[in-house]
This record gives sequence, structure tokens and C-alpha cells, in this order.
Amino acid sequence: MNLALKLDRIAARAEELRALLGEGISGDAYVKASRELSDIEPVVARIGDLRAAEQARDEAETMLSDPEMRGLAEAELFELKERIPALEHEIRLTLLPKDEADARSAILEIRPAAGGDEAGLFAAALFQMYQKYAEGRGWKFEIMEFGDTELGGMKEGIAEITGRNVFARLKYESGVHRVQRVPATESQGRIHTSTVTVAVLPEAEEVDVDVNEGDLRIDVYRASGAGGQHVNKTESAVRITHIPTGIVVAMQEERSQHKNRAKAMKILRSRIYEQQRSSLAATRAADRKNQVGTGDRSERIRTYNFPQGRVSDHRINLTLYKIDRVMMGDLDEFVDKLTAEDQAARLAADE
Repeated sequence: MNLALKLDRIAARAEELRALLGEGISGDAYVKASRELSDIEPVVARIGDLRAAEQARDEAETMLSDPEMRGLAEAELFELKERIPALEHEIRLTLLPKDEADARSAILEIRPAAGGDEAGLFAAALFQMYQKYAEGRGWKFEIMEFGDTELGGMKEGIAEITGRNVFARLKYESGVHRVQRVPATESQGRIHTSTVTVAVLPEAEEVDVDVNEGDLRIDVYRASGAGGQHVNKTESAVRITHIPTGIVVAMQEERSQHKNRAKAMKILRSRIYEQQRSSLAATRAADRKNQVGTGDRSERIRTYNFPQGRVSDHRINLTLYKIDRVMMGDLDEFVDKLTAEDQAARLAADE
């Protein structure tokens, strides 16, 4: 269906909905019609702008034959030849199918991969980078699990990031992040390459994922000492295994077994939800493991090169020479470009 016909149908549907609401319908029918009209009204407003611009173009073209008005008409046409395609592009973007998870909060999981202690140190730095990014956007960043190392690195970090459109902004961060720098422990000044895996999962509500208690194996044990923040003599740590999928979540951050279980269930639901989404979306990985890869040094979405002060995103061929600012949470340039590239790809596939 061409764009003009599609827009005519949307405008006509908006008129139908306004008429329905004006007739005094009530109950579920009113709620449904109101919600649909609210969803399409922004598009209808842009359609009105486009129609007005097209009418202005037609009028300017008729003025070209008038010698006295020709200069004014040519100037207006020059402006409209840029404005009309821009409006059409904006409308096409609004018509793209929306990812229902975009508006959700997210679960962030970071783990060191290849590189030993240096990978753990960089994992901790990335965890802090996302924390600063979240704070800069006014999101709530709650640490759910943080296993540290003796050198100040991280074995595993899991956080819940709460706010509007968190997943939309962070979903492109999933993958292998590579760092190239001279470790503090390197006496010869040699550059080491290490990798860290990042997974960003849309937070699932209980209604999204029906977890049958009979499908769970729940083990309780004492919190371990190595890297543990709270070591106690009670069996407060919890490990939950979802038998149908094989997904395992362990949690020992809290002193309370009840709190650890609640946190573990929140992570479990998000992992199951993402796995279900992944199996339905051909453009996403088949499962959570593929989302972050194996952690091998050759697999990466982004490289952080400290000696050269640059950060390169290999998916969009964008390199920024401001590594200090990036590590302080200045990620919007990457996120905006990744979002635009994704939209462009989906527009091309839709044509």
C-alpha cells in the first residue's frame, strides 16, 4: 500500500473514532476507542501538516506563471521541497511497528569474559558507566547482585533500571564489549585486550510470563565468602532453576532468603520473557546466550581503546575520541545513531 493511501485510511479512521466517541458510547467500547484514537492522533496531526504543505506547494506552483509572484513562489517551493520529504519520513517512522517492550524498565547483566582480572576490572567500570547514564536520565538504578574480586573488579553485576523507555535506550548495548588498555598490574606497559558481555533484558511483569511453581527447582544455601557482601550462617542465598528452559538464577545479595527469592524471580521472569521474544523476532537472537555471544575476543559490538582515547561501535562504524566522557555515562551519541540505523533498516524492509 502506498503512503498516500495509508495516510488517507488513518485520517478516515480517526474521524470514525471521533464520531463514535461523540455518540456517547460507554464502558469497554469507550475505553478501546479512546485508546486507539490517542495512539493515532500524533500521526493524524503530522498528516495534517503534510497535507497543508502539499497544498502550499500546489498553490506556489500555480503562482510561477505570474511574473510578479514568481520570485516568492520559487522561494516557497525551495523550502517545501525539503519540508515535504522530511514530514513523509517522520510519518513513516511513526508507522513502524513498535516494540512493545520499548517503554519498559530493564534488567542489566554484566559479566567478564576473556581477559582474567583485567576483564573483571573493566566489567566493574562498565557497570558504573551504565549507572551514571541512568542517573543522568533520571532513572532509578538498583543493584540486585554484585560479586566483586580482590582487585576491585567484578565477577557479575545485575541491576534493575527503572524508568520510562529504559529498554528502548539500552537494548542496543547487548553484546560483547572489548577493551584495549595497559592494566595497572602490567609492569612492561603492554596493551592487553579483554572482553565483557552485556545483556539488557526488558523487565517482565507477572502477567507477561506464567511461571508454574512445579517447573521450578529452588535450592537454598549459605552465602559464599569470596566476593560476597553479606556472609552469614543462615541459608539466605537462593538458586532457582526453571526446568523447562534450563535458566538458572542465583541470588545472595540480601540477608533475607525471602528478598533474595523475590529478586531471583524478577530476573528469571525477565530472562524467560526475553527468550520468548527472541524466538518470535527473527531480527533478534534465538536465545539469551546468542545475544551476548561467547565472549571471545573476536566477537564485539564496541571497542574501548584507552591509549588512543577512542570508543568505536563496529555496527555503525562510529568512532568517538572522548573515552573519558563515555565512561562517565555520555552514551547518547551512540544510542541515537544505533536507533536511527535500526529505524532506517526497518523502513527499507517495509518499502
